Amino acid sequence: MRTEQFFKRLQEKTVTFCGIGRSHLPLMEMFSRRGIAVSARDKRELSQLGEAGEKLKAMGVKLILGEEYLEGLTEDVIFRTPGMKYHLPQLEEARRRGQAVTSEMEVFFQLCPCRIYAVTGSDGKTTTTSVIAEFLKAQGKRVHLGGNIGKPLLPEIETVRPEDAAVVELSSFQLISMREGPQTAVVTNLSPNHLDMHKDMEEYICAKKNVFLHQDGFSRTVLNLDNEITAGFAPEVRGDLWYFSRKQRPSRGVWCDGESIFVHGEKLMPLSQIKIPGWHNVENYMAAIAAVWGDVSPENLRKVAAEFGGVEHRAELVRELEGVRYYNDSIASSPTRTISGTLSLYDRKIILICGGYDKHIPYDPLGPVICQKVKTLLVMGDTGPKIEKAVREAANYQEGAPEIIAVKDMVQAVNTAREKAEEGDVVSLSPASAAFDLYPNFEVRGRHFKEIVNGLR
Repeated sequence: MRTEQFFKRLQEKTVTFCGIGRSHLPLMEMFSRRGIAVSARDKRELSQLGEAGEKLKAMGVKLILGEEYLEGLTEDVIFRTPGMKYHLPQLEEARRRGQAVTSEMEVFFQLCPCRIYAVTGSDGKTTTTSVIAEFLKAQGKRVHLGGNIGKPLLPEIETVRPEDAAVVELSSFQLISMREGPQTAVVTNLSPNHLDMHKDMEEYICAKKNVFLHQDGFSRTVLNLDNEITAGFAPEVRGDLWYFSRKQRPSRGVWCDGESIFVHGEKLMPLSQIKIPGWHNVENYMAAIAAVWGDVSPENLRKVAAEFGGVEHRAELVRELEGVRYYNDSIASSPTRTISGTLSLYDRKIILICGGYDKHIPYDPLGPVICQKVKTLLVMGDTGPKIEKAVREAANYQEGAPEIIAVKDMVQAVNTAREKAEEGDVVSLSPASAAFDLYPNFEVRGRHFKEIVNGLR
């Protein structure tokens, strides 16, 4: 009923979508099918849009393209793509004129009839979101997984039933304008990230807080007690507050003593039961357990932990060749992710491929850990020189330890890594940087790495 009323109100309005991408294409198709006047705006020209542009033209969607694509922004409803800065002058001016500036995920939250589990943080979002979804599926729930992971969810809103579960990963770009709260909110951790898009760290943190600020007293909020920023959110939580921690035992929540995971002091499972490796994944599991406790049986929590093999691009074993194991950790788009992930996993020094797009975040913390954990460092992309500088300026750096080699692209990185590797070595892509300098996103980057590795003979 709520969905029908929403679309009925839009029948007499004009709607524009800023950004022609993965989340907006199915929405434009959905809105056009309902007879709503739709336009699409994008900085690219028609020739650059390829099949998407032709498809929109065939649907009768008005295209406003090129550098001036945000001029004449007069439509009643404006959908902003998550990658578009919220405070752009054109959007601010539209709000002042009384136009509705919204996003796919905001509308989904308003219309969704079922319980929403929302996950955000600087690192670990995707794995935590995926584990929550697996837990709920094991309990027999029909799960709608989306947001910053997978597919947009608003196009399937008409099929969502009250007894289903929606599990969403939310970025700071999606949350910055969010004014609806999920029934369960999880914040995995927070550290400097995306400072190329946010005006400062304060704006980034404030955006993340929107995941729980608009909850009610019947909700649950899960916070990382070991992260100073997230632990500091506690006074602002309105509902049932749960913590997860590896360092201390919270009065309400999930903790780990180094050998087992406990919930409210009761042992749930040994760490050896978790199939995917790494302390960061122990934390991801604790966060996910706290989110679903009471909704999923302990038996199903243990079953998923033992069977779930992880998510693509997260310390993913690509192949073993000539006694050398190659891992794809392309998801590591920040220094903290590389430190807590790849650089914590192996019992010997590794060959590390690092570097990418510069999000203007500090690389100093990465230097000492690379010196301790890496024997050969291959750097590339915009952040390559920054990473090299952080390593050379680390207190524990010695000339040649690690060996540092600058490479121009992924092909050269993999070939150089193969030349340097000996039997028993680990080669891992873990960029500590976003992908946008050379690739559209981390998935394309990771698949290119896998394609090159699998092509080695």
